Amino acid sequence: MEIRFQSSPKEVKSMCTEELRSNFLVQGLMNADALKLVYSHYDRVIVGGVKPVSQKIALPNEAELRADHFLHRREIGIINVAGSGVVEADGVTYELDKLDALYLGKGTQNVYFSSKSGDDPAAFFLMSTPAHHGYPNRKMTKEEAAPVNLGEQSTANKRTIYKYIHQEGIESCQLVMGLTVLSEGSVWNSVPPHTHTRRMEVYFYFDLPEQHRLFHLMGEPQETRHIVMANHEAVISPPWSVHCGPGTTNYGFIWAMAGENYTFTDMDPVAIAEMR
Repeated sequence: MEIRFQSSPKEVKSMCTEELRSNFLVQGLMNADALKLVYSHYDRVIVGGVKPVSQKIALPNEAELRADHFLHRREIGIINVAGSGVVEADGVTYELDKLDALYLGKGTQNVYFSSKSGDDPAAFFLMSTPAHHGYPNRKMTKEEAAPVNLGEQSTANKRTIYKYIHQEGIESCQLVMGLTVLSEGSVWNSVPPHTHTRRMEVYFYFDLPEQHRLFHLMGEPQETRHIVMANHEAVISPPWSVHCGPGTTNYGFIWAMAGENYTFTDMDPVAIAEMR
């Protein structure tokens, strides 16, 4: 498990392209028959991905956690962004089709990932946060997530939002998680931009064709930076940073948050005209 430490706004101002990418970009999350985890000191989240093709893959108990098992003092959210898959948690089987989500609470001990077909494997994005209480394990389909249509074609941000783990959805200690799918002809995400110093956020981009790229904007609103991203890559967004951007075509992205405020709408908007 890779460990990444926090960077202040002052440090980020002086970072070159490679330094930005090594600190905030998470690559290689969906390699065949592999599980990758990155531990960030922003709210001590763990970002991960697993793509089981020919075998069942276990959620490991990383030595850095100093725990009896991975979810000994943690909770985790799981969203499948590819073919049909299966998650086994303490003997209970959850079948996850594309865009279905699963929450596993504190105390869940044995977790395994597999695909129904190696020809069309699942790809599970993972986000784990520290937890003080054990909430029930629960699956939610994309239909149960009460999709909301927002945005306009004229401003290139027509989109559908699916909320899974949040104050009025699946219960958790501090994890908030869902996804957004942009309509054909729309490319901008999270506009107008915002920050929320009470919680950090991770974006994971998916359904972005191989030849296309996403220009993710980060940094303080008046001094932004950008990271060029490809399909199945994630970016860590500090609490003081904006997190938005355009792609060269439409795509989907998972948003996952952790921090002291659990309210989905808690954000500090930034006027587009004030961005620099």
